[in-house]
Amino acid sequence: MLRIDLRLRYPRDMPSTEPPPTRPLRRDAERNLQRIHAAARELFAERGFAVTLDDIAARAEVGVGTVYRRYPDKHALIDLLFEERMAQIVALFDAGLADPDPWRGLVSALEESLAPMVQDRGLWELMMSGDHGGDGVERGRVQLAPRMEQLVRRAQAAGAVRVDLEPSDLPLTLLALGALINATRDVAPDVWRRHLQLGLDGLRPDRRKPTPLPHEALTIDELGRAMRGSHHA
Repeated sequence: MLRIDLRLRYPRDMPSTEPPPTRPLRRDAERNLQRIHAAARELFAERGFAVTLDDIAARAEVGVGTVYRRYPDKHALIDLLFEERMAQIVALFDAGLADPDPWRGLVSALEESLAPMVQDRGLWELMMSGDHGGDGVERGRVQLAPRMEQLVRRAQAAGAVRVDLEPSDLPLTLLALGALINATRDVAPDVWRRHLQLGLDGLRPDRRKPTPLPHEALTIDELGRAMRGSHHA
């Protein structure tokens, strides 16, 4: 005989449509995640973005599968770790614009944004290339361009830089100095400041009196080592 179930089904009996609460990571999983992040920061700073997820797993002393389960490729990891760094660079340009002295604001923005690249090869690659990172990093790149133009135009209006300077000249200056930083970071890590000053003097409309240079020139031996380092890089 066909039986029909006429029992009432109360809400507590019905399947829930709410998503299950997010469970916090187990302590060992959280520890592994922090080790992965720390290892990635170290390797990106030391060697740039040529490192692989396998390299990161080895440095973190975790299984390769542990890294790949979290990050199927390194671009997601780059975006996570460098979005904040890009925001810090943008903030340096904002500080330059807030300086009441247009020349000093321009110089400080350039100098302060270059300084972290001495310690972090990955940051240099990120600043000089559009091939790395995701939406978070790209937002930082997009924000930098108008600020750089404002710094240049403001300095020109004050007569602090030559009138034929274009905002697009500055990224090329940074690119050249970034290559110099890469080549000399193990030889004379502060020599880039000397060459930044040489470049800044070239921006001035009146160059009859050169600015004192903040670093000694490389010796012949140091130059040879730097050139060899540039070739390997």
